[in-house]
Amino acid sequence: MPTRQPTLATRARRSLCASALLLLAAGASAAPDPVDAVSKYLADNGLVNGSAASEASASVAPAENAFVGRIRDKASDMVLTAMNFLGVPYRRGGSSVDRGFDCSGFTRHVFEMSVGLVLPRRVDEQATAPGLIAVKRDELKPGDLVFFNTLKRTFSHVGIYVGDGKFIHSPRTGGEVRVEDMRFVYWAKRFTGARRAEPKVAANLPDSSAAAPTAPAVATH
Repeated sequence: MPTRQPTLATRARRSLCASALLLLAAGASAAPDPVDAVSKYLADNGLVNGSAASEASASVAPAENAFVGRIRDKASDMVLTAMNFLGVPYRRGGSSVDRGFDCSGFTRHVFEMSVGLVLPRRVDEQATAPGLIAVKRDELKPGDLVFFNTLKRTFSHVGIYVGDGKFIHSPRTGGEVRVEDMRFVYWAKRFTGARRAEPKVAANLPDSSAAAPTAPAVATH
């Protein structure tokens, strides 16, 4: 079966994300103070407003310890990794760039690539996965998993929070990975919870990990 070639727009989006990664990495190595890479990237690309990015950066004390810094870096990596897949088509049961993603295949791929945490394959299993803790909606941070009831099941859709009330996900057949606003009525009334990797789990994850056996794909759409 021939490999689906990315569209010009998709290639442009991926190029933008790759460039952002290089620029952020260069900025981080040159500046002594911590930089909120997630907020800066989202603001620069019109995904959050400037005041939100400034508030996020100001909330970090220059003397934050290395432990907290590692957690923040992993969250930044996760969101930037997720952004690199903008435009990849939805595919029922898909969990790779070449094959496309369904919603849980997308979150599983991003978590494994960015922080080395291998999530379960199903949405409902990701919601109860060991090492993840529940997060209140008003306490969401970039990199948190956000869950929705879209098929009359409490946990039937999942995405990754990116900041300023927005999340990135692989939506449905005929769609592609994109950013949407959780405050829109459709998502707001279907939101069912959020999960975050526990600090002790995230801090101790290796930079890379061997891929775990992939469970049979169970589509959620």
